Amino acid sequence: MKNTLAKSVRTTAVTSKSSAIITDTIKSDNLQPVAISHLRRYTDPATLPTDSNHTKTLEIGFGQERACKAIATALDINANGYHIFAAGENGLGKRTLITRLLQAHAKQKPTPNDWVYVHNFVDARTPIALDLPAGMGKQLAEDVKTFWLTTKRQLNQRFRSEHYQSKVEAIKNEISLREEQIYHALHEEGKQYSLALALRPSDNKPIFIKSDFSDNRADGNDNDNDNNIEPSDGYLSIKPANKLGRQKSSGKAPVLPLKANQTSSTSNNTSSATNQASFGLTPKSPYVANYQDKNHMQKRLSQLTVELEQIEDEANQTLQALHHSLTRRTLKPLMEPLFDKYQDLPKVRKYLQDVHDDIVNHVERIINEDDEEFLPSHFSPLPARYFVNVIANHAPDQGAPIVFEDLPTHLNLLGHVEQITHLGTVSTDVSLIRAGSLHRANGGYLVLEATNLLEYPYAWQGLKRALQSRQIKMSSLEQMLTLTGSISLEPQPVKLDVKVILLGEPDLYYDLLDFEPEFNAVFKIRADFHDRVVRSHANEQAMTAKIADMISKYQLLTFDNTALACLLDYLSEQAEDQHELSLHGDRLAQLLLEANRHAIINQTELTPENTVTASHVRQAIDDIRHRSGYLRQLFWQELEKGQQLISTQGKAIGQINALTVISYADSEFGMPARLTASVHHSAAHADIVDIERDVDLGGSIHAKGVLIMSSYLKALFAEDHTLNFTASLAFEQSYGGIDGDSATVAETCALLSALSQTPINQSFAVTGSMNQFGQVQAVGGVNAKIAGFYDACVEQGLTGKQGVIVPKANLAQLMLRQDIIDSVTAGKFTIYAVEHVNEAMYLLTGLAPDEMTKKGKYRKNTVYGRIYERLETWEEKDADDKE
Repeated sequence: MKNTLAKSVRTTAVTSKSSAIITDTIKSDNLQPVAISHLRRYTDPATLPTDSNHTKTLEIGFGQERACKAIATALDINANGYHIFAAGENGLGKRTLITRLLQAHAKQKPTPNDWVYVHNFVDARTPIALDLPAGMGKQLAEDVKTFWLTTKRQLNQRFRSEHYQSKVEAIKNEISLREEQIYHALHEEGKQYSLALALRPSDNKPIFIKSDFSDNRADGNDNDNDNNIEPSDGYLSIKPANKLGRQKSSGKAPVLPLKANQTSSTSNNTSSATNQASFGLTPKSPYVANYQDKNHMQKRLSQLTVELEQIEDEANQTLQALHHSLTRRTLKPLMEPLFDKYQDLPKVRKYLQDVHDDIVNHVERIINEDDEEFLPSHFSPLPARYFVNVIANHAPDQGAPIVFEDLPTHLNLLGHVEQITHLGTVSTDVSLIRAGSLHRANGGYLVLEATNLLEYPYAWQGLKRALQSRQIKMSSLEQMLTLTGSISLEPQPVKLDVKVILLGEPDLYYDLLDFEPEFNAVFKIRADFHDRVVRSHANEQAMTAKIADMISKYQLLTFDNTALACLLDYLSEQAEDQHELSLHGDRLAQLLLEANRHAIINQTELTPENTVTASHVRQAIDDIRHRSGYLRQLFWQELEKGQQLISTQGKAIGQINALTVISYADSEFGMPARLTASVHHSAAHADIVDIERDVDLGGSIHAKGVLIMSSYLKALFAEDHTLNFTASLAFEQSYGGIDGDSATVAETCALLSALSQTPINQSFAVTGSMNQFGQVQAVGGVNAKIAGFYDACVEQGLTGKQGVIVPKANLAQLMLRQDIIDSVTAGKFTIYAVEHVNEAMYLLTGLAPDEMTKKGKYRKNTVYGRIYERLETWEEKDADDKE
């Protein structure tokens, strides 16, 4: 049971005077059935445009003026915390309206800067974030790509040119000459001590050995060291021609050559004498030289090694200077246009200068192509260190961006750094940085569904941190969730200037306020979306404009004014109020699409061509009800088979037809329920037992209704009599949960019937809430409840005496089905509206409940008079039992 529409009524005490007034009203037969004109409100098609093509222009924000003002306030204030929570039921068109408002506002804002990530040549783990004017981020990426490809091609050409080769040859010749002179000088100095240089076979270490020189020794003037510096297949390297200890061993025992045209022995069995012969020496006694002489020459040999290394370093420096000079000359004409293009962007110019310097410093590795850092990356022909990763790109003059993120995970919001596993090795670089929706919405607006945001771990925390700090900082979830994790990049934070709009239900908003203390500090603006609007003539015209806008959006047929009128009536039916229109756009769109379908497939000569009429709309409404009526059918099968006991004729004591609403998912329908009350004398203990509550099937609101009823009965009878009885109430054949107070009037009437032993007319069903003074209050779902009992009467046969009793406060909510109205018009069904429970008892029993004599006592043939007599009888019995 459900009460979705509780209204407060001015309370007055139930006194004898007020009872007399009600009795007079009943006696004067003023309790008349509700007029047919009050059962439903119809729209006159003549008051509407001729068709959907002639409606007024739809104003943005129709029916949502409060929300529009709240959103405008937030958009105009650029300060921390002025983000928006759009609170409203699903299907109200929150996203559509917000999109239109944002589009209008975004056009007036400047287009935000582009953002790119580039390699940090100082600290590779922290890529640099650069901002550029709109549209230039992508240009920079293309410019750097073109620059690199051109640079690589021209460097390859330059380093293979004859001009370059001649310069390298000159450096080689100069070094060879200097090395030859050093070796020759050392050779001449060793001859003074009859010592010669040789490589020791065991470890190829150069040593001096004793030797005698013959007349046919070589003079040491030959020089064929032309391969000191060799370019080979584009690979640059410096090879010392005669540097000591640098000769490769091939398993032989070579002697260090004194002259470049003299080679070491190629046989493993060659003796030391043979090795010495390669220097033009003839050994006589290899190891008998004077120790001091030999030690002196050995020191000279060590000095020679240092000197040769210095020569090699000088050669390397000379060659490197040549490479740098050649590279700078190559880069200069390519880089200068870029410097000019980005001269107003100091950070970009510095980055370009860093690229220039990095290429100059690593040109050998670039040309050699043996270092992965300078090879094409996984997804680009550029090496990752020169890749410009555009994370936010905007077209100039497009205004502020509007981004909708339907999957707001932590990664999708704040971005992340991907990793690649290759041959078991995990790696990453600047090209693998992926932008989040905050990056794309930076400088504009980000729209999120609140329920989706809260579904994903750390998504809300990440968003809150970004909004509070006003910067986007990528962080690894792996490192946040575990103590270990692979090393990743830490990109520099990006400055954040964004307006976030959360869409959600009102209940979710209040839950967030309860469970997230900082939520209100971040989302200071709540934009409430209404689900209905007053049904005035102006709003009817505006609603037809909204309908026409949806018809245009979905490219439907033209709807004539009869169809428009039928749609307005349907919207009032959805709002459950004659004076209001529902603003649920989803339901309206569904009805439009299905009515359009019926117009296409049911075109006849009697209907205008390519036009949707009221009959098509009614067909669509019937289809929607039929589709959602499966659950109702399952319940009604028990009633049709007689398994669910409901009486729509006759009379019974302590038994009444209550009206309930069953709600499940998108199904809602009315069902009559038999409610019974039993009373028995109990001197020891007086109580009203709510069976539903005692078995945990009754909700708290239902329990409250029972207690209110108990209070009302005590106010009526406890002042004069002892309430020496026990009563019990139950909904028969109810096996599910029951809640709401809309059965309070029915429960009171059933209990009064049981106490007074007055039968209740089973042709009626009752709904209504009640206060402690017996005044009947409005309830929710009144149309579904009336329809439920009407269908039961149709099933068991209409007699013309059946009807329902509803609160008078619900008259404005009546939007009954046309078949019910037709039966009321034909006198087959009746609807009464009451303001007090006594009026309901009069209709149910035919007796005035509280008619009093001139002495101020209830008349015997009244409901309350009978109750007084029964209470007196029980009191006398209790007195006799005590005696």
